[in-house]
Amino acid sequence: MLGSRLHSIFPVCYTYARIQELHPLLKRFIVRSTSCNQDNLLTEKSLVGVPESSIYVAQRPSIPLITKREIEFPNRYREPKQAWLESLDTLQDEKLGLVDLHPDIFGTYPRIDILHANILWQRWYKKIDYAFVRSRAEMPGGGRKPRPQKKTGLKRQGSIRSPLWRGGGAAFGPRGPQSFYYMLPMSIRTLGLRVALSVKYAQNDLHIVNSLDIPSDDPKFIEDLIDTRFWGFSALFVDDIDIMPRNISLALKELPQFNLMPVYGLNVYSMLKHETLVLTLAAVEKLEKKLLAQMHKPENDVAYKKRH
Repeated sequence: MLGSRLHSIFPVCYTYARIQELHPLLKRFIVRSTSCNQDNLLTEKSLVGVPESSIYVAQRPSIPLITKREIEFPNRYREPKQAWLESLDTLQDEKLGLVDLHPDIFGTYPRIDILHANILWQRWYKKIDYAFVRSRAEMPGGGRKPRPQKKTGLKRQGSIRSPLWRGGGAAFGPRGPQSFYYMLPMSIRTLGLRVALSVKYAQNDLHIVNSLDIPSDDPKFIEDLIDTRFWGFSALFVDDIDIMPRNISLALKELPQFNLMPVYGLNVYSMLKHETLVLTLAAVEKLEKKLLAQMHKPENDVAYKKRH
């Protein structure tokens, strides 16, 4: 019992003299690790006179902890992509293991035209033009004929509010508010997501983490973490839940270049706007499930009947 507790308190190797300085009772316990220096290991010579029954040998679990992730719908003709599973607990980049990623989601051919179509759609579908000018019928005055029809030598005019006159109404002016909304086909939208994820993966700008829990709500911790791991000047953190962890929510509140987003709101524009994309393992599983379901969705009965 005490040995297991000491293993969690002292996860690295200590010399025998250092253990005696900490507490006299701790000299009975040994913590061994393959990453320790051989000079610092407690050898059998340093345990002369210590009963073997009182020696506890604790072994640290080997890293990586995860060596493989089961893909729900694997592709039998393509090898899965692999990415490191990381943790946000420390500033240093500690690898927890390797996870497999579906090749149809993270290995799609880069289509710049598809990304461009998605970006234009996202920038235009919410745009509204409020420009409005009045026509000649909406202008005040202009009911009386400005001059006689004949015997003046001038061109014929019927109203001073004609579009030909200064101060007259517009002939074909903007009649806002005008919406530029249009719906991009679902196949183009889902393909854009797969292309954006594949591009981020190919450029080493995609990072998979076990969770978004961080030990502190200080914004300085996030800034130091980003700088230490060379994640660039902006990052997008995506999780599969709406309510994000408290510490990371408070830490990113004052950092406009770092944003949080639920997985159902992930889009092409946001992924390309940020330099680094950080996905949780749960978000990866949900993304793969939804995008694969859309890829292999049965054909619409109405469209099938029209062609046949």
